[in-house]
Amino acid sequence: MFPRENHSNGYEQVGGMDHTHSHIHRERVRRGTRRLRGSSSSPSLRVFDQSQPNHHRPPCTDFDVAYFHSYAHLGIHQEMIKDRVRTETYREAIMQHQSFIAGKVVVDVGCGTGILSIFYAQAGAKRVYAIDASDIALQANEVVKANNLSDVVVVLHGRVEDVEIDEEVDVIISEWMGYMLLYESMLGSVINARDRWLKPGGLILPSSATLYMAPVTHTDRYNDSVDFWRNVYGINMSAMVPLAKQCAFEEPSVETITGENVLTWPHVVKYIDSYSVTINELESVTTKFKFNSMMRAPLHGFAFWFDVEFNGNAIVSTNYNSTTSFIDNHQMNGSQRKKRTNPNEALVLSTAPEDPPTHWQQTLIYFYDPIELEQDQLIEGLVTLSQSRENARFMNIHLEYTSGGRSHVKESVMR
Repeated sequence: MFPRENHSNGYEQVGGMDHTHSHIHRERVRRGTRRLRGSSSSPSLRVFDQSQPNHHRPPCTDFDVAYFHSYAHLGIHQEMIKDRVRTETYREAIMQHQSFIAGKVVVDVGCGTGILSIFYAQAGAKRVYAIDASDIALQANEVVKANNLSDVVVVLHGRVEDVEIDEEVDVIISEWMGYMLLYESMLGSVINARDRWLKPGGLILPSSATLYMAPVTHTDRYNDSVDFWRNVYGINMSAMVPLAKQCAFEEPSVETITGENVLTWPHVVKYIDSYSVTINELESVTTKFKFNSMMRAPLHGFAFWFDVEFNGNAIVSTNYNSTTSFIDNHQMNGSQRKKRTNPNEALVLSTAPEDPPTHWQQTLIYFYDPIELEQDQLIEGLVTLSQSRENARFMNIHLEYTSGGRSHVKESVMR
């Protein structure tokens, strides 16, 4: 479907979806589950026929439908917008690239309430296609109209894989990162948009992302979840301990830790170049790791976090080929994070334990039983992160680790 030439309507709906499917997300800090009702009475509403053959359109599964429904809940978007580290870093990145953006065409993948699209309009973009498959797109369109930007921002209600844009674009922006970076698998939609619409020499923000892991100690968390049951008001309830371990540590835990919990320098699990990453390479990621504990402490598990960079100039100047130097400089020697103090270096949004907290927090894989470490003790193994066969938006985590002559395996699923 092709937008009107004058783009004055500001809103288009793409694709019809069955609204009868169950929700797939947990009730905790995962992004919510209630569906928000929205009016679709706009006279400019257009429906794209999904039955037409289309080589770039993967099927929309029941899980996808439930996922999109979950993002219609306003509370999810309020949580993300209130994350000042996230929102202000994106706005700063847009303004830093204003000279490139002015007069250009932009695609915002997963626009939500439309705030990033509006930032682009404020930066002088000629036109912004704000795409979202959730019903929050209805409210985004009202926000655009309320700010008198309908002549610049065109809201497309549908999956990126289903919408049609009749021109190449200069810029793609998306806040695609999930917990543990790859949870929710939204990056595939960014790749789809890049391969279909981005001009040669175009800009993608963020330009790259890096997932890290490190061993952690967290005695307070273990005591609160497990040791609590050993003596409850003077009653021996140790029989509850095995169940307590299973309930607390069977699945990944999204929570906030500090740098004091981290026992070593982090290791790079996956580096992603937004200009060259493929959908296939995200299906399964495996890395081997070696750590030497910097202190004597109980090892309770591993923490995962990520950085994203907004480095348009460096990417364009290297013609989209920037992965080799990063891996050579960082991945082979324990992947020590490098602080950036030069304002001319890339703008970074970090979710690391030592940096200001974000709504992503950190993701922890806890062991059922801690390992007592000595200083400089070796911890080695491998981790595999793979998309679930049940639902590609879920993540299977396979962790093998050896320390002190004992080997362990931990399997978990991030749902």
